[in-house]
Amino acid sequence: MIKLVGLVPLLPLVGFLIIGFFGKKLSKGLAGVIGSAAVFAAFAVAVGIFFELNGQADKSVTVPLFSWITAGKLSVPFSFLIDPLSSLFLLIITGIGFLIHVYSTAYMHDDEGFSRFFAYLNLFIFFMLLLVLGSNYLIMFVGWEGVGLCSYLLIGFWFKNTAYNNAAKKAFIMNRIGDLGFLLGIILIFVTFGSISYHEVFEQAKSYATGTPVLTAIALLLFVGAMGKSAQLPLYTWLPDAMAGPTPVSALIHAATMVTAGIYMIARSNILYTLSPDAMSVVAIIGVCTALFAATIGLAQNDIKKVLAYSTVSQLGYMFLALGVGAYTGAVFHVMTHAFFKALLFLGAGSVIHAMSGEQDIRKMGGLKKYIPITQMTFLIGTLAISGFPGFSGFFSKDEILAHAYEHNKVLWFVGILTAGMTTFYMFRLYFLTFKGTFRGTHEQEHHLHESPKAMTIPLIILAVLSLLGGLIGIPEVLGGRHFLEEFLKPVFEDSSFRLVHHLSHNTEYILMAVAVAVMAGSIWYAYKTYVTDKTVPAESEEELNPLHKLVYRKYMVDELYESIITKPLNFIGEGLHKVVDNQIVDGVVNGCGYVVNGVSGVIRKAQTGNIGFYVFVMVISIVLILFTQLF
Repeated sequence: MIKLVGLVPLLPLVGFLIIGFFGKKLSKGLAGVIGSAAVFAAFAVAVGIFFELNGQADKSVTVPLFSWITAGKLSVPFSFLIDPLSSLFLLIITGIGFLIHVYSTAYMHDDEGFSRFFAYLNLFIFFMLLLVLGSNYLIMFVGWEGVGLCSYLLIGFWFKNTAYNNAAKKAFIMNRIGDLGFLLGIILIFVTFGSISYHEVFEQAKSYATGTPVLTAIALLLFVGAMGKSAQLPLYTWLPDAMAGPTPVSALIHAATMVTAGIYMIARSNILYTLSPDAMSVVAIIGVCTALFAATIGLAQNDIKKVLAYSTVSQLGYMFLALGVGAYTGAVFHVMTHAFFKALLFLGAGSVIHAMSGEQDIRKMGGLKKYIPITQMTFLIGTLAISGFPGFSGFFSKDEILAHAYEHNKVLWFVGILTAGMTTFYMFRLYFLTFKGTFRGTHEQEHHLHESPKAMTIPLIILAVLSLLGGLIGIPEVLGGRHFLEEFLKPVFEDSSFRLVHHLSHNTEYILMAVAVAVMAGSIWYAYKTYVTDKTVPAESEEELNPLHKLVYRKYMVDELYESIITKPLNFIGEGLHKVVDNQIVDGVVNGCGYVVNGVSGVIRKAQTGNIGFYVFVMVISIVLILFTQLF
């Protein structure tokens, strides 16, 4: 099956081409089947690759496809790398992607752009697969840019709405900022190592001393790329605005694919970061600050998708915290569990919005449990998983990150546990306001409340099962388990693992788990007391909020700050350059050339009198002058 790896990205690409070229001639049902089948077929091949790789001794196989770029010292083959890390991401991308495709067949059924939507989804999956399969940084960069393009198309899918177009442009532009750092990092890698192939770069890097400045520079430049793609401070503001796209897009971008690209890139480049303690510290600090900052904003949001969006930013911060303290397996583990429960939560939110006839404000919901029981139960499972409830998938991955953070730096652990408490509170706030109490919407909305069709509920049930049981592949030794994922990923991180030795006593781990569970239980109790017992409903108007609450509700006015200190000055400079440089200098030179030509031609054309005698006279004079010059 490994030799068939080329089929994994090829199948979604073929799906994109078929739907893209013939979408108008295909029925909606057929377009949905083609798009979903292409991703499912890719998933089937990925499953075969995973089991074949797991059963053989060599856990790293490079599959060459063709010679791509040869220029001077630069030689870049188009080849795929199959190892535990890439094979795991293949399963996540194609598996979750397939469920989102199936869900979309019902969610987008009445949309006039149905075929176009599935074409974009297939193209998105293709580029994401290219990103994780490439055996060198250039192929990764092609996939990286591709998912950026597709995110622009999907976020602005409803392009007739100007606000949605602006959100798409914002995502595209902010990602370009990060992408510049990533590109400079790739250039510096080539200048330093003479190659951009993972195998050659990492083998040479191992001979460098820890803390070598050039390695730190490379690691930081790559991290700038990760900050943009994975929405870390200060390049995070595009992600909440990406909620402008259809809900399945939110699930695809925020759960299993685009936003985890930065995590994958750093995990893939782990040896470069292990040899750069300063860069790792930056990653950890940015990650934990992002986690806390986004969690505080999530506490005050009332749009069901915005709460989940800031939750995603916060969870990504957790993953970068893990990478920054050397818990590479923990970061990848959380990527996997997060893909399960966050896809579940977004698709669950889509089911709620579907039942509410497009309403997204949780203040206008309430009491939905009896109307949409399947959605309610699966959403509760996702909420428990992201909160780290014992036994659920999020418990194991979050506990692993917090344990490593505690060992590395107690302050990082404290901020992490504080963020975990906030996460639990705002997620149960969301759950209680949506499903508990009495209905607060209009009579018309209540009349149309209904459970979603099976094409939407079956993916929810599958994701709920994964959210419940997915953490079992990473049960820690302290709980008597065997961390299968750690063993599976060991070949990828072995060069870093012997440099980063982790050991906490079992008693310490038990205490840390107990503290995490206590914080979670306290947050659930407080959310229940506030929104169920006391029946508190968020204020309808900003004027009713106290100053601090208003500041958090307005997301600390970061967008307004960026508008004032970046956008407006750049627009002012641009307008000035347009008026002076473009209109006066450039246009002046161009128009001046026209004036000169017109003026000269106006003089010369006077010589064209139309009188034959004059022409004969001029010809004779010319002949005389020619003879004169020849003689003398």
